[in-house]
Amino acid sequence: MRLTVYSDFSLRVLMYVALHPDERPTIAEIAASYGVSKNHLMKVVYQLGVAGYVTTLRGKNGGLRLARPAEEIGLGELVRRTEPDMALAPCFESTNGAGCPITPACKLRRALWEARAAFLEVLDAYTLADLVENRAPMRELLASHRALSRPDAASLASGG
Repeated sequence: MRLTVYSDFSLRVLMYVALHPDERPTIAEIAASYGVSKNHLMKVVYQLGVAGYVTTLRGKNGGLRLARPAEEIGLGELVRRTEPDMALAPCFESTNGAGCPITPACKLRRALWEARAAFLEVLDAYTLADLVENRAPMRELLASHRALSRPDAASLASGG
């Protein structure tokens, strides 16, 4: 199973905001820290706000905050919301496996269904708080990456 970029970015945004509970990180700051597109994150943050995961504060001191405690944001819940299609094979797309001639005798569909259920069950055991337990090293790594990805970082490093 592979998560979409949308799910990946959703997790990254929530982790970043959870790592900075006393601050109001901006979309630009998060994008720079991960080295990802600000435009993509804007769409993700909007949807996270609609879903009740973050609140956005506008203005000079604006930014993002978690809308509820990190301990209450389950990974399984988030992935179910952000993954539009959890069908692992085409036969998942219909309730009776229409379109596949071996569905009545096939055990693959059942095996894949169990695998998907197990995947989500493992995610259900984790919360956003679990992902950011090692707060200090994660914050350092993100800050280092953001500093290296700044346009002026190269010129500063070369003495220019």
